[in-house]
Amino acid sequence: MREAMRLVLDGHGYAIDEAGDGDTALERIRTASPDLVFLDLHIPGTDGADVLRAIRDDASTRDVHVIVVTATGEEGKAEALALGADGYVTKPFSPVELLETVRVALARRTGPPGS
Repeated sequence: MREAMRLVLDGHGYAIDEAGDGDTALERIRTASPDLVFLDLHIPGTDGADVLRAIRDDASTRDVHVIVVTATGEEGKAEALALGADGYVTKPFSPVELLETVRVALARRTGPPGS
């Protein structure tokens, strides 16, 4: 799934970094200060819920947009948003849905063009 996401996003000019587990994800988020993170709640190592809590609890990362990507379905959306996620995408998803999610999240961060 990460490879499919990378291909779609890279093909539209986004710089991509990947992490295979929660500990590596946290380390990279803290050092790279990304604009947006896609996070699966069911990842090896530190689970995604703890990664999301750590992102929100750290002053240097709390403004990073986090989109939860999960196969759990819509029933997990309330929990993800309660943890501090900015958005929620269920697997499988379409490339159009993925790109729209990125566009909306980044627009919230930067505001509308010309602002």
